[in-house]
Amino acid sequence: MKKIYMAGVGGMLGEAFYKQFKGDYELRCSDIDVNEEWLSYLDFREEQSYRKEILAFNPDFLFHVGAHTDLEYCELHEKDAYETNTRSVEYAVSISNDLNIPLLYVSTAGIFDGKKDVYDETDQPNPLGHYARSKYLGEIYVQEHAKDFIICRAGWMMGAGMKKDKKFIKKIIKQIVDGEKVLHIVNDKLGTPTYTQDFASNVKLLIEKKQRGLFNMVCGGFTGRLEVAHELIQLLGLRDSVKVKEVTSEFFAEEYFAERPECERLLNNRLDDLGLNIMRDWRIALKEYLADYYPSIVK
Repeated sequence: MKKIYMAGVGGMLGEAFYKQFKGDYELRCSDIDVNEEWLSYLDFREEQSYRKEILAFNPDFLFHVGAHTDLEYCELHEKDAYETNTRSVEYAVSISNDLNIPLLYVSTAGIFDGKKDVYDETDQPNPLGHYARSKYLGEIYVQEHAKDFIICRAGWMMGAGMKKDKKFIKKIIKQIVDGEKVLHIVNDKLGTPTYTQDFASNVKLLIEKKQRGLFNMVCGGFTGRLEVAHELIQLLGLRDSVKVKEVTSEFFAEEYFAERPECERLLNNRLDDLGLNIMRDWRIALKEYLADYYPSIVK
């Protein structure tokens, strides 16, 4: 059984990686937030601790997953953002190179400036804020210095349920659970949702097929925040009791002050070309996510 070290997997994507890989690989999983029994403590910003952990386990693959993904936090804590999202990636590259093992780096659709309608792997990123820049610098470093790597870009992440989901779906569900009857949803942000379970499963397929390089990896179907909210309410059976009020991003300008691209829609062209795109349509994935993680509120 091959061994994978997964660093920074205490969040929503890490939960999916653990679930998808645990049956077929020997795993060691770590995070600074030890919130599961299968996690051990590691701050991968501490290079010597990171190196010692990986060398002791001697894995066949290194997954570098964790990052600061809160855009506002990154704008307010620039140094921490780059230490966590960029410098730690440099450590991961060095360690994986020394062991001659492949490195998985998880990137984001947020590295684009949003001026195009859609982006594939040939488009040039142009990050807008510290979060996007710190993630893109990680991408560049992996591409230029790693001997053997996979980079997978995710879109609007959804997964892991109320406990770990920090993104759009959880925020909407929390408002509904708290009794909100009118939801203010922006009509000027476009993107592609990414179900964590599908993402982890597609990464697993790439590894099994010994594929390398850069991949966009998002669910099928172009959409926007507004359409996702309407679909969510429909799936929850709340169309008659919960209303959506369209607003522009200016409505949330004080709370979400970090600059965001208007469009983050990705195309999985490389996966399609290889016949390895198993990312489902976002509506199908959302329906499954709600059924598996929020059964008590699905009508």
